[in-house]
Amino acid sequence: MEDSGSGQDLGPVLPFQVVVPFMTRQRYAELTGISVGVIDAWVDRGYVPSRVIGKHRLVNVAALWRQAFEAEGYL
Repeated sequence: MEDSGSGQDLGPVLPFQVVVPFMTRQRYAELTGISVGVIDAWVDRGYVPSRVIGKHRLVNVAALWRQAFEAEGYL
């Protein structure tokens, strides 16, 4: 992509992404390609960290990232 004012090449345009600390189990299942039933079972067994916010149980994505980094020795 080229900036119309300067003629400077700005490189490829990437889609806008937002990093969120929590997401629904359904959305997490979509993004990981794992069925909602499996995600629900993992949440129920405590394999996937979750938190109740209001009346919804959400996957704690921030805690998953922390666990992954600790397991790999990054932190």
